[in-house]
Amino acid sequence: MQDSIMIKDALWSQFGASLDMLENAIHMCPDEYWDTALDFWYLSFHCLFWTDYYLSVEPNKFEPPKPFTFSEFDPTGKKPDRTYTRSEILAYLEHCRQKARKHIRELTPSRMNARWINESKNFSFLEILLYNMRHIQHHVAQLNLYLRQAIDRAPKWVSQVKE
Repeated sequence: MQDSIMIKDALWSQFGASLDMLENAIHMCPDEYWDTALDFWYLSFHCLFWTDYYLSVEPNKFEPPKPFTFSEFDPTGKKPDRTYTRSEILAYLEHCRQKARKHIRELTPSRMNARWINESKNFSFLEILLYNMRHIQHHVAQLNLYLRQAIDRAPKWVSQVKE
């Protein structure tokens, strides 16, 4: 049992740090770069939508919180009908943080091995958490690159969750 507590602590420390890095990038983006061809707002939303989805225990019952829609499931790649505000995106990030914390806290050894299955993926719950964390970091790297190109600054690396 002690081993599973250590695994959960490590998972939260790193998953939470990934979300902290995303939050730091969102905060650092100047208003004038939020809704440009760089799509800072959209990339932030995309990252959070899929974070939320991959944290769903039953992906076929997933429903994003309002005001967000299922636009990310559109096979044509159509963006949402409107630009989401920074405060909406930060609220979505907080929703994902709480969902991730609860999901990780409730992991047991058998739960880690239970399956997360959708139309294209069949992962254990442990693997979908790692996959999800990699997805977050991929987009944080893109956002940090955009910030470097736009304002010659980017947030610092976060080694462990701040809480």
